[in-house]
Amino acid sequence: MSEWEDRRVDRRQALKAAGAVALGWAASSSVPLLSAPGLEEKPKKRILMYTRSQGFEHSAVKRKGDELSFAEKLMVDLGPSRGFEVTATKDGRLFTEDNLARYDAFFFYSSGDPTAQGGDGAPPMPPEGKRAFLEAVASGKGFVGTHCANDTFHSAGHRFETQKEEERDPFIRMLGGEFISHGPQQAAVMRVASPRFPGCGDLGESFSLFEEWYSNKNFLSDLHVILVQETKGMKGSDYQRPPFPSTWARRHKKGRVFYTSMGHREDVWTNPIFQKILLGGIDWALGRVEADVMPNISAATPEAAKLPPRPGKES
Repeated sequence: MSEWEDRRVDRRQALKAAGAVALGWAASSSVPLLSAPGLEEKPKKRILMYTRSQGFEHSAVKRKGDELSFAEKLMVDLGPSRGFEVTATKDGRLFTEDNLARYDAFFFYSSGDPTAQGGDGAPPMPPEGKRAFLEAVASGKGFVGTHCANDTFHSAGHRFETQKEEERDPFIRMLGGEFISHGPQQAAVMRVASPRFPGCGDLGESFSLFEEWYSNKNFLSDLHVILVQETKGMKGSDYQRPPFPSTWARRHKKGRVFYTSMGHREDVWTNPIFQKILLGGIDWALGRVEADVMPNISAATPEAAKLPPRPGKES
């Protein structure tokens, strides 16, 4: 049996165990992929990639029928050379305690409230599934979030206000920060605040990328900031604020959490810079590599708590 067929069988078994219908696998993509010699020789780790869009559906995770989306294909194809296997799903019914126990980490490119109906029409996550997932991360599983992962399970209250930590959604408290809004897509500078974090060693002091950049809030004080959004010169009121965290890592009890706001555009997913950062975060979240993730938010982004003006109140 081929490795591709192995992935299909494993995926069908996972879906059957969760009482879900089979979702089609796609053929290998032709986008450029980064590999890491040696990692593929270690025991494979298993990642559940969740891409349900109950809110806005990004084109990078939009499927045509049963064919995997662009980002899902890329992650499935990256796995073999990086020592992990990816099960990609939009079906919230897979979030059961028994099924979650099969995975080493969870990867979210999701939006809205996954426990609610609507959006892309995929079956919602049961409330007990959300609790089981958060407990799994706290007990030692890894978590990786890209782009709109922090536009998921929003905290109650106005988007352009900071909520007290105890008022934030438990998912946001696990993640460490929350989406506010974004302005027009544009080239912007990412300052590297943690050059020793996996994947960041050859990025230099900063780099520029054309992307849809998120303006974020509700940062935890224990964030280890990896990349800083430099806002000077950016277009749009969403960025009328001091620099703030854009990519970070933190320990959530026994779990490892990594998030990057990048990933809106398909060409970003194939960009070697993004792949290095993402794969470094995945390796760390899986516990395959170590890194110093001591809190540095007060030094890297001392004015991160200052938010942009509300719409219609530009300064």
